[in-house]
Amino acid sequence: MNIFLVGGALRDRLLGRPVSDHDWLVVGATPEAMVARGYLPVGRDFPVFLHPQTREEYALARTERKSAPGYRGFVVHAAPDVTLEQDLARRDLTINAIALPAEHVRADGSFDPRPDTLADPFHGQRDLRDKVLRHVTDAFREDPVRILRVARFAARFDDFTVAPETMALMREMVAAGEVDALVPERVWQELARGLMETRPSRMFEVLRDCGALAVLLPEVDRLWGVPQPAQHHPEIDTGVHLMMVLDTSARLGATLPVRFACLMHDLGKGTTPVDMLPRHINHELRSVDLLQAVCERWRVPVELRELAEVVAREHGNIHRSGDLGATPLVRLLERCDAFRKPARFAEALLACECDARGRLGFEDKAYPQRPRLLAVLAAAQGVATDVVAREAQQAGATGPRIGEAIHRARITAVAASLPAAAD
Repeated sequence: MNIFLVGGALRDRLLGRPVSDHDWLVVGATPEAMVARGYLPVGRDFPVFLHPQTREEYALARTERKSAPGYRGFVVHAAPDVTLEQDLARRDLTINAIALPAEHVRADGSFDPRPDTLADPFHGQRDLRDKVLRHVTDAFREDPVRILRVARFAARFDDFTVAPETMALMREMVAAGEVDALVPERVWQELARGLMETRPSRMFEVLRDCGALAVLLPEVDRLWGVPQPAQHHPEIDTGVHLMMVLDTSARLGATLPVRFACLMHDLGKGTTPVDMLPRHINHELRSVDLLQAVCERWRVPVELRELAEVVAREHGNIHRSGDLGATPLVRLLERCDAFRKPARFAEALLACECDARGRLGFEDKAYPQRPRLLAVLAAAQGVATDVVAREAQQAGATGPRIGEAIHRARITAVAASLPAAAD
């Protein structure tokens, strides 16, 4: 039994990045031998075990053979005769196909990989040095999830380029319909992880370059080439704007719900009639309809869908909120459900700030709408709604009239908080 440290831990250590998880590969063992040594079997599709003390994952060396289209169409062979090189050959990228014998890893999990201690049959160290994302072997084409993984790694290592031969292979896979067979759970998992990377725009650029974006997210893909008014969008192209918004969300440290809302906020611009361009009247409502279809297709969590709907529907009104008085401001808060979900409203405002600053020349421009609306919400929240409701009931009000009394009290409170309360 020979044990090797493999995958991301080695890659990140060689890049000088923090190392989090350790993945271990076991060559020359059987499942029975692993269990006999106290390892706990947890693998469903292939033999994976948890170390009895550290609880880190140890996988038996294996090969994979394509047996059907899509992500799950594989026959896995895990046996003591599978060599280290055979296992590394089935991996996606050369930078992830490097191994270090376990004896070079200290008891505390730290290690200092040297070229002479590494098993690197596919020249992953060279590609790390040259900043290239390159597939290991032609077996790459057997798993369409790898297209998404390459795109996600491009977003994480944003100074890396995709090798021309790898891009060509990805295009062949898309043309062969492999992407169509992907299951929603894996697509969403990779998209979500890519959105949280350093430069999420790179993920969508790679997916678009290989043709996968048009299959997975045609609503996003069609935004490139759609013009916007130059006075508001000096970058003009809607697709370019969207990528700037996503990278702004990363720069501002936004959460996944905010980044997803940024991705979805302008989908309606892709369906604007040509004779209306470059204006996009009512694109907000069209965006809501389109994002609902995206969420259904990839089974996006409900909380992300709800925030995206608020941002898509209201981002124009939030941008213009500096010109609004107390009455329309309270109506805006109500439409956003800000009184019941103030944290979500704060996230919507951050997404709108990303939208406003994701424009050429506006990257560092202040977005006063965000602090102003948070202050407006705080003023409206200062209303003692239980007191207002009780007084309304004592005056004979019931049902909707009680709600109207609370609505008026909030308008009064907001009007009092505004520097100029003209309404």
